[in-house]
Amino acid sequence: MGIPIALDYSWFLIFALLSWSFAVSYYPAQFGDWSPAMYWVMGALTAVMLFVSVLIHELGHSVIALKYKIPIRSITLFIFGGVAQIANEPPSASAEFWIALAGPVTSLLLAVAFFVLQFLFSPSPPLFALLKYLSNINFMLALFNLIPGFPLDGGRVFRAVVWGFNHSLRKATLIAGNVGRFIAFLFIFIGFWQMFTGNVGDGLWIAFIGWFLESAASSQIQLQMVQSLLAGHKVADVMNRNFAVIQPGAYLQQLVDDHILPTGQRAFIVKQGDAVLGLLTLHRLKEVPRSRWSKARVDQVMIPASAMKSVRPTEELSECFSELIRGGVNQLPVMDGGKIYGMLNREDVMSFLHTMESIQQ
Repeated sequence: MGIPIALDYSWFLIFALLSWSFAVSYYPAQFGDWSPAMYWVMGALTAVMLFVSVLIHELGHSVIALKYKIPIRSITLFIFGGVAQIANEPPSASAEFWIALAGPVTSLLLAVAFFVLQFLFSPSPPLFALLKYLSNINFMLALFNLIPGFPLDGGRVFRAVVWGFNHSLRKATLIAGNVGRFIAFLFIFIGFWQMFTGNVGDGLWIAFIGWFLESAASSQIQLQMVQSLLAGHKVADVMNRNFAVIQPGAYLQQLVDDHILPTGQRAFIVKQGDAVLGLLTLHRLKEVPRSRWSKARVDQVMIPASAMKSVRPTEELSECFSELIRGGVNQLPVMDGGKIYGMLNREDVMSFLHTMESIQQ
């Protein structure tokens, strides 16, 4: 479906821990007559299939999002499971409801499928054990995600319902986010209670999940506050009109010596006459070995105009700032009809935000 799938570094840690746990604890307790090698093979296979289930859960969200014409930037598996990076907010409360619900429904369908398959493979104890575990874990995954704690799926379903009643995504997100924080603190409390009563391992994990949920919910609340401050403002209100221009034939060493070191400039519009040819960023320059700076020209390294992301002066500032954050970039050229008007820098938007916050206090 054109969706990049990635593994975060933390995934490798949790994969190793889960494989070890299955191999030395879960399977030996269930089946005491297997060889040590079989325990480890089944432990690793179960850990892999657990994350395959998580991936399918996230694909459930993605399929419905694509039906609503919402692009999916990527799906990343990490220590807490997986997350689908949806490019835009859903266009309506009903779209949010069905996109959020798709994940738990997918996990429930997987639970039923594995439940049926375990009886077909009952003559093979290893496969029976694997399928039984996958049926149980997918059922638990569906139930856990239906907890109404934003940004869990249940919290997003709750946000969709509130959004449908009050017709305000911002207010619905703030309400769902605060409910999510309450549930997160409840997880943390339960986790510490478990630790104090002797169940240190499970308690620590529950508290850790609560901390993660609280951080995620707080981030969503903060994002909504930012979007509220930026609402009604256009890119032209904040863009920097004093952007740096460089000729395509300049050498990188010349650029560093004459512009980057004296001014600290980090991005340059590459122009020839009135034509914008591309964008050269400090990150792009650093990809070239220093030994080649005296021979490599700007037009050989720049991001060409055809591949360059840009925004228009009349676009909503809140949406473009979200694009800066999600895209992991520091600046976007502001263009219209092939003409360059300025640069939208993350630092300038942050400065504007601080000013707006000070005015409204």
